[in-house]
Amino acid sequence: MKIFGFAGFSGSGKTTLLEKLIPRFVAHRLKVSLIKHAHHTFDVDQPGKDSYRHRAAGSAEVLVSSSRRWVLMHELRGSPEPDLTEHVRRIAPCDLLLVEGYKREAIPKLEVYRRAVGEPLLYPHDSHIVAIATDARLDTELPQFDIDDDAAIADFILRHVGLK
Repeated sequence: MKIFGFAGFSGSGKTTLLEKLIPRFVAHRLKVSLIKHAHHTFDVDQPGKDSYRHRAAGSAEVLVSSSRRWVLMHELRGSPEPDLTEHVRRIAPCDLLLVEGYKREAIPKLEVYRRAVGEPLLYPHDSHIVAIATDARLDTELPQFDIDDDAAIADFILRHVGLK
């Protein structure tokens, strides 16, 4: 399983870029999975639904299954957040595992940078950033891609992880 990450501040366009890249990888007949690091307040469950009620009642885990999908929700209930390595072990085998967020992890990453977000670049302080997708021209020797050139970005990633 090849792992490749996407790092950047909120609003930089990571999710939008991934929405464009995933179909390109799938078109190469790759099985693609994704781990996304979210803010601590996120919730995928809906108040009033059975699964929410079971979780709210105190269940440590709730697995919901149907003929189309299944999801396992795990409540930490004060336990520390698992690290990326632990989550990777939970993912079913795939060809390419994409990681959104986890910007401090030691995995190859594409930095997604928009000047208008007003945050500093990550790459000068992270040797695991191997390229940048941006809306600005930057003074770096790292490969740079226009943030909207998903074809070139997908090609770079596939070559970088050895799937092309």
